[in-house]
Amino acid sequence: MSTTAPTTRTATTKPLTVVRRTAWLVNALFWSAFAVLEAVNHGWLAGLVSVVFFIAPDLTFLVGAGEAKDLRKGQLQPRAVPFYNTAHRALIPLALIVAYPLQPIIDWAPLFAGFCGWLAHISYDRAFGYGLRTKEGFQRA
Repeated sequence: MSTTAPTTRTATTKPLTVVRRTAWLVNALFWSAFAVLEAVNHGWLAGLVSVVFFIAPDLTFLVGAGEAKDLRKGQLQPRAVPFYNTAHRALIPLALIVAYPLQPIIDWAPLFAGFCGWLAHISYDRAFGYGLRTKEGFQRA
């Protein structure tokens, strides 16, 4: 009878982590395709707004750009954390996507495409292991 030593798994190889990240990647691909579809259906402006909203959540890094001293590798300036976390909460663009067809006030298709791009950005971040930050600016475990 042979015995083998137990193997240790890192956070990236746990089955639940792999399933969760795969689900986020499928979600990201869906919202990316939806943003492209909106751009095809509504023109270049919808595509442009979608790209801007895709990039915009990471512009929150600029809030603390001038004070990068005494930061460790991977740490975000603590002053930028509330902005970063707000821009990276998936429920915000999802709620806006749900609310968009229900309210008659703003009927501008590029805005909907932008929400799709925003949610795609958040989904890609989660798929690649980037989540919300602690108040000190580090990735949450």
